[in-house]
Amino acid sequence: MDAGAGKSPWPTLTLVVSLEAIFLSAFVMIGQNRQAAFQQAKADHDFEAEELELKTDTDITRQIQVLTEEVHRRVIGGPASAGDR
Repeated sequence: MDAGAGKSPWPTLTLVVSLEAIFLSAFVMIGQNRQAAFQQAKADHDFEAEELELKTDTDITRQIQVLTEEVHRRVIGGPASAGDR
């Protein structure tokens, strides 16, 4: 029997499987990083949209307050508001 013919394939198979695992884990990590970047970008966009909506709501509330004071002053005939002085 030839010495080369009886050599076990296990070390080579182990090496191939280990390299495959390394590549697969690298690809999984790349995918996770891309997903995390996408989620962060979406969270940033959502935050900016909510910030703008809050500012708009605040401006509308202030305008409603001014109009309410003006209507109250005209209907009830109360004292002028601080902005009219």
